[in-house]
Amino acid sequence: MTVSAPGSRTEIEEGAAFTPRFDAQGLIACIAVDAGDGRVLMMAHMNAESLALTLKTGQAWYWSRSRGELWHKGATSGQVQTVVSMRVDCDQDTLLITVNVGGDGGCCHTGRRDCFYRTVSVDPRTGLASLETAR
Repeated sequence: MTVSAPGSRTEIEEGAAFTPRFDAQGLIACIAVDAGDGRVLMMAHMNAESLALTLKTGQAWYWSRSRGELWHKGATSGQVQTVVSMRVDCDQDTLLITVNVGGDGGCCHTGRRDCFYRTVSVDPRTGLASLETAR
């Protein structure tokens, strides 16, 4: 993968060059969405190598911050994410990929379809937040 060096703000926001802006740790956020129904499945990070592998193979590769290694999504679970499309936000620091998921269609390491299975609720009297888990 050849990535252009970031240019001016106008070039980044309006130009045709793909210039992903990695953070200080060399990572860029990536949100994966189900191609079938548009549901947000997960958010993970990519580094330059995992982004290059994703573009080359057409399957999602991420950088595991907890393990400190490349992570080919679905390599062990069978839930391989085949990339249908990739978008980048206005300042090129977040990716959005639309994917078809192999295996049982799940995505989360907990066995759920997606990683966003809990809702944050705030008690208006106390202001305390709590989590509710979807069944």
